[in-house]
Amino acid sequence: MEYKSPVYEVIAVPIEKVKPNTYNPNSVAPPEMKLLYESIKADGYTMPIVCCYSSAKDIYVIVDGFHRYRIMLEHRDIYERENGLLPVSVIKKPIDQRMASTIRHNRARGSHDVDLMSNIVRELHEMGRSDSWIAKHLGMDRDEILRLKQITGLAALFKDVKFGRAWRPEEDVEETYKGIAVMEKMQEDLQSEQEKEVKEKVL
Repeated sequence: MEYKSPVYEVIAVPIEKVKPNTYNPNSVAPPEMKLLYESIKADGYTMPIVCCYSSAKDIYVIVDGFHRYRIMLEHRDIYERENGLLPVSVIKKPIDQRMASTIRHNRARGSHDVDLMSNIVRELHEMGRSDSWIAKHLGMDRDEILRLKQITGLAALFKDVKFGRAWRPEEDVEETYKGIAVMEKMQEDLQSEQEKEVKEKVL
């Protein structure tokens, strides 16, 4: 049977039946969201929302296109012009493959939330996916995966890591925890700076 890409079978779906996923680590700053709104207002929807259909709940779960979905959700003029219908392209994949698809769609746009990315790596690991699988399907190298694992601070995530023959456990474990402590301190400092900026704006 000849393969046919999902984009050739775009359907119109009421936005009320379209729901966001819980794992998308991609974020778009307010200026870019404003530009996206202006683009959709001027040119209409030129790209469909990629979804996976849940027959049990009769909903379409977003794999890619969350911010295009948001534009209709948050702008009444777009909602009314489109009659509340979103262009949807449906793919059929299990949850781990959908997570990988979301990351692949997002890698070249926006910015990723590091905490959400590390959670995705943790969840895929808990599903039994190896570092090789994650590297292949999420477009990451092993160093990036290791850094994301360090952020979680969960020792169980390191069971697949291959160490050289000269590895000395005590020193390496100590270095790993030092790295985690440094990253946690950086996150705390960043949060403090953000809170300080908010307070200054209020005052």
